[in-house]
Amino acid sequence: MVGDVRLSTVILPIYPWACEGRELWQRAEELGFHAAYTYDHLSWRMPFREGPWFGAIPALTAAATATERIRLGTLVTSVKARSPIAHRPAAIPVRGR
Repeated sequence: MVGDVRLSTVILPIYPWACEGRELWQRAEELGFHAAYTYDHLSWRMPFREGPWFGAIPALTAAATATERIRLGTLVTSVKARSPIAHRPAAIPVRGR
């Protein structure tokens, strides 16, 4: 027996919110994706190294304000580079989603 198929997508945190960021997260929801994920890396390889790389928690917080149904999360969270105590307050606004 085959259950429902749920598709997810990845949205890299390289898009400024005012330009393309909001529209990408909203479009993922409009297309019916079950979830959208982003990365939380401190650095990246080419071709992304030269451009902007925004934080995952702020990107997810912004996405939560612009979407209603889609699940949000990180594929990778770099807790080793951050104190869990310092990381926790940044995640609080996202917990209710």
